[in-house]
This record gives sequence, C-alpha cells and structure tokens, in this order.
Amino acid sequence: MRTENIETVGEQIEQQEVNIVAFASQASSAKPVVKKLAPEMRKRKINFASQPTLYKRVLWRLKEDSQFQRSAIQLAFVLLCIWIGVEFYMFMQWGMTGGQEAFFERPPGVEGFLPISALMSVKHWMLSGVINNIHPSSIFILLAIIGASLALKKAFCSWLCPVGTLSEALWMLGKRIFKRDFTTPRWLDYPLRSLKYLLLFFFVNSIWQMDVFDLESFIYSPYNKVADIKMYLFFANISTFALWTIIILMVFSVFIKNFWCRFLCPYGALLGVFGWLSPLKITRNKSTCIDCELCTKACPSNIKVHKAGRVWSDECMSCMLCVESCPVKNTLDVRVTAKSTRAVPTWVYGTLVAGLFVAITGLAMLTGNWANGISKEEYRRRFQQLDNPVYQHFRGEVPQYGPND
Repeated sequence: MRTENIETVGEQIEQQEVNIVAFASQASSAKPVVKKLAPEMRKRKINFASQPTLYKRVLWRLKEDSQFQRSAIQLAFVLLCIWIGVEFYMFMQWGMTGGQEAFFERPPGVEGFLPISALMSVKHWMLSGVINNIHPSSIFILLAIIGASLALKKAFCSWLCPVGTLSEALWMLGKRIFKRDFTTPRWLDYPLRSLKYLLLFFFVNSIWQMDVFDLESFIYSPYNKVADIKMYLFFANISTFALWTIIILMVFSVFIKNFWCRFLCPYGALLGVFGWLSPLKITRNKSTCIDCELCTKACPSNIKVHKAGRVWSDECMSCMLCVESCPVKNTLDVRVTAKSTRAVPTWVYGTLVAGLFVAITGLAMLTGNWANGISKEEYRRRFQQLDNPVYQHFRGEVPQYGPND
C-alpha cells in the first residue's frame, strides 16, 4: 500500500513540476503564491529498475528510498513481534496444561508490552540503584524507546511500533477504498488529542507518588510476576465488550489517520514530550521552498509542514513522507539545527532508529539483565494458582501477600 502511496505522491510531484507558475497576478485568490521551479532545483529521480542485480537494487533502495527502508524495518519488527508471540504461546501451552506440553522458554521480549510495569521498574532503579529480576528487559526496552525519541523524535512510532504499523496500514486501506483522507475539525481535534496526555498524566502521577517500598511491593508481588501471563489470558479469553472496543478503534483507524496513536496512546504522548528535546528535526529551507504544500498533504499527522521552519510538533513521527514528497532538492530534510549546512541522509536516520533500539536491548543481554529470575518450577506452581485472589489487582494496588506467595 505504501508503494502505491509513494507513486501517487510522485505523480503529484510530476504534475506540480509541469504546472508550477507564478500566481502573483491572482492576488485575490486564496491560492498560495508559488515560485517557479527551475530544472536545476529539482530532485534527481532514481530509476531503481536500471540496476539488473536484485541484491544491489534492494541495497540501493534501502539507501535512497526512505519509505522502502522504513517498510523494511517495520516488517522486520513485526516479524520479530510475531516470533515473540509464537514463543510465548508455546510457553503458555506448557503452563496451562500443567507441563504436559513441551516446555518452551518464556521470551523476555514480551515485556515490551508491559509499559506500566516498565515505568515502575525504571523509577525503582533510579531510586534504589537495583535492576529488578522480575521484568528486567522491560527497563531496557523502555529506555531504548525513550532514547530513540530523545535523539530522533517519535521515530519509534512510525518505524518500529507494531501498533503504529497496523494503524498506518488501516488508514492507507481506508484511503484506497474511499480515495480521500478524513480529518477531524480543529475544534474537535485538540480536545481529542489531549486524551492521551490525560492518560499519561494519570499513569505517571500514580507512579510518581510511589516510594521505594510501594514500588517493591508491586514489582515483587505475585500479580506482577505473572502480569504477562494475565495479559495473554485477557486477549485469549477476551470479553465481548473488549473485543468490540478493539473493533471500533480499528474501524475509526480506517477513516482517520492513526486514530489510536493520535488521540489515545499514552506511550505516544510520552515519546512526544521527549521528542521536543531531540536535536534532529525536519527543517525547511524557506529560500528554496516553492510553497507547493505537497509536504503538508503527505503528512499523516496533519502538520502544516509548508509553514514551519523546523517541525517541533509533538505529533511528528519522523516518517519522512513529507521529505520524500518535496520536489526541490536541499529544501526539506533532517538537520541538527536550523542553520546546519549539512542534512542527515534518510538512510542514516533509519539506521539510527533501528540501531539505537538494538544497541540498548543488546546491552541488556550482554550484562545479564534480559531474562528474568523466575524459575521453571516457580512458573509451574504459579500457573496452577492463577485463580487465587493474590494474583488480582485493583487500579494498580495488589492484595497483601506473604513470603510464600
């Protein structure tokens, strides 16, 4: 779908190059005054099919085509998540059958889907200096995501996040079906976008009020030790209400670009805050910009890129669609500062997104802080006790438990 989207943008660019004229005489019109695009200002067009070797053609596209590179990284990460899901399913089969099925090691990567436990673990680490052995990999996955945002804005959302990939696929499907994009009016957009920040505030504020004792009480509780198992059972035995909620969110995502990410995802809100500190931002050269507005039309976050000097918006996910759509060379790209003379190549940017994540999670593996310290025997016992009230929780509070629980 993205390839077709890029081809459509390419057609718009070609049409723009043919029809670009000065509209200065149309002062009364609402159309912008567009500068004429000289041939030497146009980006060179690459014919990837001219390379006869498939291997070199792929490498060439990975280097020169940001959307091809992004799709490749998205696909790799989706496959990784599927692999983790299969491994966790096999682990669950062993546990739920009382050990009758073959034993499969629990994949530590599943902790990436436990963001609340990760936030607690990070704060506990900061206060106590101890990396807990219950969900240690969640700490490094969260730090990798935050680290990527500090350096590269919300690139995690559009390059790595599997939910972001699904959300993007849904709105592109909707655009293909309806031949248009649907947007919420501004008076409704701002209140809806605030919802994810309200959710973020609720979670962060709750964790902020916890001291080391409170954090340890939760982290080492029976409930938290099986939080990933409870998450699996929630979806495996999903209620009608929860299922319809997911279906409705997916339907909304078909009509409205990145509905979940834009309005409801507290993770995205957190990364948007850290993204403000990123030195690498999409930067527009006003002196060479021809005001064609193709960048704004391509932006999935509805940012007015054509009016920005540097894109500071917390909604920018650094997907590079705006950069790809710009027909003028050296006009829209990623730079460290507004006055930087050199742009960051898009292939370098994409490599940094994946490289930072791999480096930080790899560090956890090398230092022995990846797999948890829960033994096979303890898991076998806890699987048999999952209906015990000690494995429940209420709004982040867990029941009192003893040393043998």
